[in-house]
Amino acid sequence: MGTCTHASKDQPCPCPCPRLLPWLAPTCLPCQVLLGLSRRRKGQRSIGSLGYGGGRRAHSAPALSQRPVDSRRLPVQVPYVGASARQVEHVLSLLRGRPGKTVDLGSGDGRIVLAAHRCGLRPAVGYELNPWLVALARLHAWRAGCAGSVCYRRKDLWKVSLRDCRNVSVFLAPSVLPLLEDKLRAELPAGARVVSGRFPLPTWQPVAVAGEGLDRVWAYDVPGGG
Repeated sequence: MGTCTHASKDQPCPCPCPRLLPWLAPTCLPCQVLLGLSRRRKGQRSIGSLGYGGGRRAHSAPALSQRPVDSRRLPVQVPYVGASARQVEHVLSLLRGRPGKTVDLGSGDGRIVLAAHRCGLRPAVGYELNPWLVALARLHAWRAGCAGSVCYRRKDLWKVSLRDCRNVSVFLAPSVLPLLEDKLRAELPAGARVVSGRFPLPTWQPVAVAGEGLDRVWAYDVPGGG
């Protein structure tokens, strides 16, 4: 039996020990995800994303996660920086107690989605284009005992319909925020709330602000009346 980091007394790992039997493939989902990530890091120095959010740290050689709407207007590559624990806390402080579906656009490793579910924002859904980050997010949810409660979908954020969403979290680069404003304005229902981390929406007026410096997040409400 393996002695994996995800294993516990209640959830032992059935995989063969990679040190003693390195030629045998892992059989459980967590080990398969970790093996894939390990191989990915060896071939490419990092995992990257267009987005800034979801609880990941910056990597030295970012790759593209969210596909832009118009490649002539958006950068080919944008640094992939993670939301800190304080940023996640500020996002939740501006969304806590609100009803309806909560989505994180560019959800990365799923940290914001998992935290939202734990504080009662349900259903909570994360959209991420990078398949390795989607797998990592599902692994985190499995380890937290929430695999059947939160949802992570591999999908381009520009192709996600927001018409049934009441709460939206975004940690994206400032270069894509003008186009995101157009999408939010066209699709979100009246009364929905958008929380933008690290960078404010360029033309919207915030109704609340939490945090300071790089940990600051801004909340915006979609006007009612149609």
